[in-house]
Amino acid sequence: MSQLKNVEARILQCLQNNFLARYVSLPNHNKIWTVTVSPELRDRTPLVMVHGFGGGVGLWILNMDSLSARRTLHTFDLLGFGRSSRPAFPRDPEGAEDEFVTSIETWRETLGIPSMILLGHSLGGFLATSYSIKYPERVKHLILVDPWGFPLRPTDPSEIRAPPTWLKAVASVLGRSNPLAVLRVAGPWGPGLVQRFRPDFKRKFADFFEDDTISEYIYHCNAQNPSGETAFKTMMESFGWARRPMLERIHLIRKDVPITMIYGANTWIDTSTGKKVKLQRPDSYVRDLEIEGASHHVYADQPHIFNAVVEEICDSVD
Repeated sequence: MSQLKNVEARILQCLQNNFLARYVSLPNHNKIWTVTVSPELRDRTPLVMVHGFGGGVGLWILNMDSLSARRTLHTFDLLGFGRSSRPAFPRDPEGAEDEFVTSIETWRETLGIPSMILLGHSLGGFLATSYSIKYPERVKHLILVDPWGFPLRPTDPSEIRAPPTWLKAVASVLGRSNPLAVLRVAGPWGPGLVQRFRPDFKRKFADFFEDDTISEYIYHCNAQNPSGETAFKTMMESFGWARRPMLERIHLIRKDVPITMIYGANTWIDTSTGKKVKLQRPDSYVRDLEIEGASHHVYADQPHIFNAVVEEICDSVD
């Protein structure tokens, strides 16, 4: 954990705006690692950003300053990921999902955030949607960035979109074990393995880091007890599919909660989900858009365009 702390400190040094990094202790003694940028800007609804599978607060470094120029921004490591506590999650899909969602709500309550603009990427998008079903009064606008776990698994194999090569390689190495077990087995070679499977990450963050800072960060986020990772495995059928697909439930979000879905034009996630959400919510605001030149990690592939789109959404709230 101390290595993760050191690498993350190097990343957060890049922030220009005021920020506060600390643990938020929940009543059940779990701790959520939280970074709040521009805490002094209290006049507008804060933006809360939820990272995806295997990620952490550090991966938002290309977005934090821009998106906190006019309002407070909160980012946190999901329970079971990054520097947050790593408890044992329930072993059933609904129980695991509820544990994540309850931890987000308890975190919000502890920080005293009355309402927020809630943004989630990938697994974070799935959990932000689940949160919005349960606590719609807390969400002024739901922003889903390449969200995971929405479509139902097609019965026709020809309809299945091929996952990227690196994902297939990892899956074939691992078989039935946890998705990132290979990193933990790799030990000190882990950062090099991240670099080998995902050389694109280094390129995405090259404006800030010429070295392997980001590969090291991803490695140390995932080299510990795999608690959130095990929960994610419980929630999925195979890497691309959720056992409880969100398209079957998105209509349960209160009608007055506006939703914007942002996809990378080159993503492996099914982008037709946006159109399907519109059909499920005919009387609600649903907007979907694709960002050219971006794949699954839209916020890092095209940070300037992504930040401008998100700022525009935030400004529409207040």
